[in-house]
Amino acid sequence: MSSRIGAAVMAAALLLYLVVVGWRAVVLVGSGDPVGVAMGIALLVLPMFGLWALIRETQFGFAADRLGRALDAEGGMPAAPAELTPSGRIRRQDVEPLIADYTRAAERAPGDWRAHYRLGVVQDAAGRRKDARASIREAIRLARS
Repeated sequence: MSSRIGAAVMAAALLLYLVVVGWRAVVLVGSGDPVGVAMGIALLVLPMFGLWALIRETQFGFAADRLGRALDAEGGMPAAPAELTPSGRIRRQDVEPLIADYTRAAERAPGDWRAHYRLGVVQDAAGRRKDARASIREAIRLARS
């Protein structure tokens, strides 16, 4: 629950930033100065990328959370290894075999969102955030179809 609150606070801060930057952009465009107008236009365009990223990340977060809750309700979340590092990550010597097992399971069931989600959870626990996001993104795509 605290991660949701943190995400909501960060989203609110970004929205506030976008509003302030948008207002400054309008003021700069209204100045009539060529440099000010150019800066104002840039300030109107660049925050749109920030807003797009916020929307995409929020959609990803809600979809991943929904699938995680569904998988947990089914009792299908991966079991935590017996020994973890003090930070809660998988021990270095256990990472490769564990990820290999879940990768094989996902490859054996290419259309099963559960297998891809489990792989993403294990990759995240191993500290491989980029791979985990890709696996969970694939799980979201499979669950939609």
